Amino acid sequence: MNATLETPPAADPPIAPAASNGVPLLSLRGVHKRYVQGVDLAGRIANLLGANNRAAVVHAVDGVDLDVRAGEVIGVVGESGCGKSTLGRVVAGIHPPSAGEVLWEGRPVAQLPPAERRAWNLGVQMIFQNPMASLNPRLRVLDIIGEAPVVHGIIRAREKADYVAALMRQVGLDPDYGQRYPHQFSGGQRQRIGIARALAVRPRMIVCDEAVAALDVSIQAQVLNLFAQLRREHDLTYLFISHNLGVVGHISDRVVIMYLGRIVESAPTEVIFSRPNHPYTRALLAELPTLETQRRDYQPIQGELPSPLAPPAGCTFHPRCPHAMARCKVDVPVLKSVAGGHQSACHLNDAAPAA
Repeated sequence: MNATLETPPAADPPIAPAASNGVPLLSLRGVHKRYVQGVDLAGRIANLLGANNRAAVVHAVDGVDLDVRAGEVIGVVGESGCGKSTLGRVVAGIHPPSAGEVLWEGRPVAQLPPAERRAWNLGVQMIFQNPMASLNPRLRVLDIIGEAPVVHGIIRAREKADYVAALMRQVGLDPDYGQRYPHQFSGGQRQRIGIARALAVRPRMIVCDEAVAALDVSIQAQVLNLFAQLRREHDLTYLFISHNLGVVGHISDRVVIMYLGRIVESAPTEVIFSRPNHPYTRALLAELPTLETQRRDYQPIQGELPSPLAPPAGCTFHPRCPHAMARCKVDVPVLKSVAGGHQSACHLNDAAPAA
């Protein structure tokens, strides 16, 4: 397989809307995800002696609104700890939101009847960063891929071998390897097994959580080309989570930038790369290696990502922002439109008209 990043054919059809009425395939409305770590025994004993130990609350996702249209590829970018993986797990139904709503084709998932709730559960699948950790080492590939479609009645048990063989061919694996175990494959092959497992239940949307981060660069290119091919063949929708802006720029139609649990900017991919609005996005893009980059000193974003246990007041980026104003320390900026299809959460947009 070619190890270079392929340019999608010009003849590809445009992205279709989620439905004839324009309702997004999946929506998030005010979604929060908090993790609470209670006070342990030692802490409770210390409290009896006058200490003031309290439960720790991690604000992993903090009030996210997002629409995902059918056939769209949305890239989610941010530093480690920004909440992008947690957001992906909420979208995939692995973690329930602490507050807010997840909507499937305009209807709250929590209110769906059992049959439609099952369709949503199967309709959104996830591919994880570490394929070795996400595949059962005690199962053969035939069962890893074929178990779920049999259990959910998508195929009959006697059809499993042929069904799995067809899926393995689609993802570039030899069907004769179906009797092998995960440890007998390379990292790129294991990730292809994970992709085939996700495809086995015929999903409409796939959440890719750093799906190529653990792979060699040449293998990353192969897997990205495979994602593009499967998108065309199966009309798939992707939420592609990555810390690599180069990868996201290649595969995504729209890019969402997250910082400390919040979306700070959202725009079509070409707009993010050519006209970034938020200071955090500009800082990320400033250090993106390109062929045109001249020799210069590396200048990382000043400061460290604050702890989600105690996020800063106001704009959470203000302790690291070179343009921070007094207002930034108090008021939380709202994500709002700065141009057609381009949203940003920055008080600088109130200080001057958008370009």
